Amino acid sequence: MLSLDHKIDFAVVLSVTKANPNGDPLNGNRPRQNYDGYGEISDVAIKRKIRNRLIDMEESVFVQSNDKKVDAFNSLRERADANEELTKALKSKDNPSGLFAAEACKAWFDVRSFGQVFAFKGGSGKGVSVGVRGPVSIHAATSVGPIDITSIQITKSVNSEPGKEKGSDTMGMKHRVDFGVYVFYGSINTQLAEKTGFSNEDALKLKNVLVTLFENDASSARPEGSMEVLKVCWWEHNSKLGQYSSAKVHRLIEVIPNVDEPKKIEDYDIIVNELDGLKAEIIDGL
Repeated sequence: MLSLDHKIDFAVVLSVTKANPNGDPLNGNRPRQNYDGYGEISDVAIKRKIRNRLIDMEESVFVQSNDKKVDAFNSLRERADANEELTKALKSKDNPSGLFAAEACKAWFDVRSFGQVFAFKGGSGKGVSVGVRGPVSIHAATSVGPIDITSIQITKSVNSEPGKEKGSDTMGMKHRVDFGVYVFYGSINTQLAEKTGFSNEDALKLKNVLVTLFENDASSARPEGSMEVLKVCWWEHNSKLGQYSSAKVHRLIEVIPNVDEPKKIEDYDIIVNELDGLKAEIIDGL
């Protein structure tokens, strides 16, 4: 497959309704929030959801979470060691790191998209220290306005450990965002795509993943239907370097509340402005 031959920018507008989109483990798993009160979803969490959707679509993924893995490997080292082409690359006398990176990009979609650091200790064999820089960059998502977080106390109906009395672990807290609209941005760099082999077909698959980002993602913190992709804006430039900077393109999208206290999707207007010679493909969420 030929590598991507033109720059791509994209933006995703999503809504959160009575859910915890991304808990902060350093803050009691409360929804992430910056000092100004705006909600955040880390880029790492977004990439995790993208990887999960790629697994659902039967794409080969290197960084698999334990609850989504589709093979028998319990670590990244085991998954890498099981790939015979990577083992052959390391034994090569001519640029083993480069061959290793090329084979890893060929084997796994997320490696040729986001990049990956392969850093494994030697043990009985040779150690590995190879870095791959991926062409797909994704920002953290930020809410359009400050979010309100609701916290409720919950209790267990049964003890975790045997005993007559309920233990201290029977009490807990659960946090949620009652409603919020978030936006995140991303870009695909052609120079890095050439190095990893990221293709036009891969870009199309990524676009489809973004439209269905929260399918098969339900949990206690994010009940089915509580996370929704509203719009995906996809800009394809006509050159490798792009007609405009990513920053200028990302500023084209505006999400503006049309009431004083927005509490539902209809309380926002989503406006996509235009630049000369660059037209956005606007896709509604499912």
